Amino acid sequence: MRLFQKHFCVVAISLSAISPGNAQLLVEPTLHIKSEAGSGRVALTLDACGGKTDTRILSALVENEIPATIFVTGIWLKHNAAAIEIMRAHPELFELENHGGRHIPAVDTPQKIYGIRSAGSPEAVLAEVESGAAALAVTGEPVPKWFRGATAEYSSSAIAMIRKLGFKIAGFSVNGDGGSLLGAKETARRIAAAKDGDVIIAHINQPTHAAGEGVVQGLLELKAKGLTFVRLDDADGVGDEGTTD
Repeated sequence: MRLFQKHFCVVAISLSAISPGNAQLLVEPTLHIKSEAGSGRVALTLDACGGKTDTRILSALVENEIPATIFVTGIWLKHNAAAIEIMRAHPELFELENHGGRHIPAVDTPQKIYGIRSAGSPEAVLAEVESGAAALAVTGEPVPKWFRGATAEYSSSAIAMIRKLGFKIAGFSVNGDGGSLLGAKETARRIAAAKDGDVIIAHINQPTHAAGEGVVQGLLELKAKGLTFVRLDDADGVGDEGTTD
């Protein structure tokens, strides 16, 4: 079972983590990018849920010219101006996408997922998605095309609503850092094991966690193997559960 700690941006792994008695079954979509001829491609996605910036990861991405898709919340955008400027100074590396306004799970019935209260209604889901996009617009960033909700768990009806807003929903195929709660060694092992077509999820908002060191190690191992990193907007992503079609 994936680890959770209150206020951390985490990714759920099983429906047993959802409060008992819920009427609606939730889904955790996967996402892959289509393969191309060559040594292989992977997409790195990093969630910036709240808190600060892990400069170990940000510096490594810039120094090693590793592209990444960064999913940012309105909360994170308010407090990380320096990191945003670095990302905007390297448009060839970074694209910023929508992680919601307040980091609330995109589930339209009232329940808790790993202790995080869901949006709870269709109106609240739409508010979370639209406020995240609005927060990005204030920074001058291009209109986001992708959305990833808090915990990466969704109700099927919420997925349909988000798709009607024009967003593709970013699942993943490799959970790199277990919500930033794994140790450096295990995080590096998971990321380094990524293969052609994988979409990696990890976090860039926990600078005091050992997982950040592992993210850097794993990415450098992938680069040494000759894999190419691409952003989601630069690849043809295919997700299940109706998230990209």
